[in-house]
Amino acid sequence: MRALTPEVRQLVKKRIGEVVAGIAQITGAQIDLKFQNGELVTFNHAKQSELALGVAREVAGEDNVVNTPPVLAAEDFCHMVNARPGAFVWCGNGASAQLHHPAYNFDDEAIPYGTSYWIKLVESTLVA
Repeated sequence: MRALTPEVRQLVKKRIGEVVAGIAQITGAQIDLKFQNGELVTFNHAKQSELALGVAREVAGEDNVVNTPPVLAAEDFCHMVNARPGAFVWCGNGASAQLHHPAYNFDDEAIPYGTSYWIKLVESTLVA
């Protein structure tokens, strides 16, 4: 089960419990419902997101930067942003299939942009 907020996750658990209890009641079954929590929500903090977007715009140009809507992808970076403010970013790779898809084809032309992004991000955050 995935949800974008802890509140929605709790609501979904509650509703599933209600449905299971109803099924048990009408069938005479005894159901022992247990949830196994997966990863936490990976969320971006506002200040770090603005910095990341600004640097990306400097490196790739305004028209090549997209602030994507929330997605329900699982990512262990969630532990980092739950402990310290941060932002998860994706570096585009052109018209290829999605990462982890068998047809994915990394475009080597993206390397200078990705490298420049991380260098500029570090330079932007260093204290003089």
